[in-house]
Formats: sequence, C-alpha cells, structure tokens
Amino acid sequence: MSLSVEEFNVASAEAVGEILATCAPIASWRAGILARRPYSSLEQLLETAAALAEGWTDQEVDAALAHHPRIGEKAAGESVEARASRAEQGSLSEDERAQQEWLAANKEYEERFDRIFLIRARGRSHQEMLAQLRGRLENDADAEARIRREQLAEIALLRLADAVTS
Repeated sequence: MSLSVEEFNVASAEAVGEILATCAPIASWRAGILARRPYSSLEQLLETAAALAEGWTDQEVDAALAHHPRIGEKAAGESVEARASRAEQGSLSEDERAQQEWLAANKEYEERFDRIFLIRARGRSHQEMLAQLRGRLENDADAEARIRREQLAEIALLRLADAVTS
C-alpha cells in the first residue's frame, strides 16, 4: 500500500507507525517522524527520516536487525518486511552456490563482529555485496557499526520512498 504525502500527514499514528516499522523497526525514529508531521513534500519527509537515522545507537540497530534475514537467506513469512526483504535480495536466495558462499561469508563476518552483516541489497549484484562484506572485514568495530547504521538507513529510506509518494 502506498500513501501520498498528504495521506501520510493525516493518517492515524498507528497506521503511519506500522508503515514506518516496516522501513526500520526503531521506535525513536518512528516517534520522531510522527512528531514532525505534517510534511510539505516527500523530499522533506525523506530528509527528516535521514537526519533522525543518524542518531541511531548500536543497540537500536542491533534490535532492528534481530529478525532481519542474512544476505542469501530467504526471509520467512508474509509480513511486509519479509516481502520487502525477498524483493530486495532478488533471486539470490534461490541460487544454491551463492547461498553456500553467503553462508561461509556471513559466518566469518559474525565471528569477527558478533553481529549479522547488513548491506543495502537493492541495486547491487551478488558479487558486489560479497566484495563489500570481504572488504568490511578489515574495519574496526566502530567503523563497522557506523557502516551498518548507514546501510540500515539506506534500506529504511528506500522502503519509505516506496511507501509514500509525492
């Protein structure tokens, strides 16, 4: 379901909160976006959402990713978030060789950082994402936490732009 900015502005807090939760399940972000309504344009909404995402803590990002599928895994269920994840990863979760590569790469990443690897999949090839993972293994924990936050923000903004039209 897609709303216009005008509909987004007047929809119930519950309805808008559900839309925002599928973009990024971070309560402070949802509350901040809701508190700043009305928006004059989609651009203003996205700018506000991006600015609020800059303040996400590591704990908020970790909590948001607690049920996020790993790259190469097929998201289970029929929730809006699961459908979005499957669409963003495309056919990657159907390719058995790619799944095996991702299984090993995800394991290495998780052993290094004790967190799941997150990257905006939309618009990226399997090879590009795998190269990003391997390159990010060289990061220190602080740099990697910042990149994960930025990637989650990119995903959230893309999903928000899909859910709200100008």
